[in-house]
Amino acid sequence: MNYPSHAAKLPRLKRIHGQVAGLVRMLEEERYCGDILIQLRAVQAALRGVEQEILKSHIEHCVAGAIASGDQRKRDAKLTELFEILKRFPS
Repeated sequence: MNYPSHAAKLPRLKRIHGQVAGLVRMLEEERYCGDILIQLRAVQAALRGVEQEILKSHIEHCVAGAIASGDQRKRDAKLTELFEILKRFPS
């Protein structure tokens, strides 16, 4: 199976990596907790954005491909996998 490329997400993840490094510095410098909390939420929102893009790609390529294949076992396996992934998402 050919997997979709996620290379376009690398710049965003590198930016998030920089935000996390900034959080480490904030903790080391004992910065104000309110500022730290704001930065934590920014990192979480950025990660959620990347997560949503990859989930969309997974559904559009991997899941749709399994369904389009006409192979019932592939379809069922991919749908089961998707449901297992979604169970890990917060309510």
